[in-house]
Parts: sequence; structure tokens; C-alpha cells
Amino acid sequence: MMRSFAAWLTIVILGASLLFAAVSLPFGSPAMSDMDDYFISHGQEQTGANNIVTSIVFDFRGFDTIGEACVLFTAVFGVSVLFRSRKKGEDYEYE
Repeated sequence: MMRSFAAWLTIVILGASLLFAAVSLPFGSPAMSDMDDYFISHGQEQTGANNIVTSIVFDFRGFDTIGEACVLFTAVFGVSVLFRSRKKGEDYEYE
């Protein structure tokens, strides 16, 4: 009973925190439009790519893209470890 209450309390607090963070994000601020204009006007000369989306993803935000790929592969690996099948009667050995 107490575990269930603690789990629900944790979920509610986490959900409220995420909702507060999402509401307080500065979408549409003037700084965002300045960045867009900069990428559009300087993207091809700085990166050599004809596609502005490709130049942003692979050149301007390259490290972020690598980080996202690492997170994705880690999540897939974690799920595969959780759902791997064990042979019948096999148990984990703790040392």
C-alpha cells in the first residue's frame, strides 16, 4: 500500500515538473528568428551543403546528433537486455 502511494506520488511530482518545464520554454522568442536567419544566410558558405537541413543537422549540430544516436542505441540495448529470453530452469548466479 505504501509502495503504491510512493509510486503515484513520484509520478505526479515528475509529471508536474515536466509540465512546468514545458510551459516555461521560450518558444517564438526573438532570439530564435535571429538564429534562423543566420543559418539560412550563412549555411551554404560555411558548410558547403546545398540542403540547409542537412547542414544544420550534420555540421552545426553534429555533436548533438551523435549524442542522440548514443542515447537511442543505449535505449535499444537496455530493452533488448530486459527482454532477452532465458532457457527454462536457468537462473542468475550472484557472486
